[in-house]
Amino acid sequence: MSKNKASLVCLGVISASRGLKGEVRIKSFTEDPDAISAYGPLCDKSGEQTFDFKVIGLAKGQFIARIKGVNDRSAADALRGTELYIKRDALPAPDEDEFYHRDLIGMVAKQISGETVGTIRGVDDYGAGTLLVIETAQERDDLDANVLVPFTRESVPTVDIAAGVVVIDPMPGILAPIEGNEEIVGQEDEDGKKQG
Repeated sequence: MSKNKASLVCLGVISASRGLKGEVRIKSFTEDPDAISAYGPLCDKSGEQTFDFKVIGLAKGQFIARIKGVNDRSAADALRGTELYIKRDALPAPDEDEFYHRDLIGMVAKQISGETVGTIRGVDDYGAGTLLVIETAQERDDLDANVLVPFTRESVPTVDIAAGVVVIDPMPGILAPIEGNEEIVGQEDEDGKKQG
């Protein structure tokens, strides 16, 4: 990944066209959905194409927007699925105990004992609280390829962004081999810890 790509944070995606005049639907990934239009023009994943857009409405939980230079349905259809990014340094610093997902992805996860568990590959929320998706290290071949650890203070007592390390202390059984078709259920974030 280039330095340019690594410095980008995805704020949303163009999900569909709307109407005949080039309007698009935008699904926002920001904690406050309205914030997607607060940072000025956004860019694509390559960082090379920019989108200067104006939000004109809301429908079915998504924003309706006009993008400068997109004037018909064909041009809008061509943008479907385009992810919208902003430079990381243009975002405000998160509050204490808040983290941008992009900052967590790629960090090394270690147990309190110092043993490396793996690398954070994603941050998900299936409704029961935020979960870190950790791809286990190769030496941990007794585990499933990924483990899900609740992102709470109890399970993740230390997040050191500068060092690129999170220390985990998961509930018993989280790091045990997965057998059969049992579901992995995330623990609800009782501490109210929020992630950007």
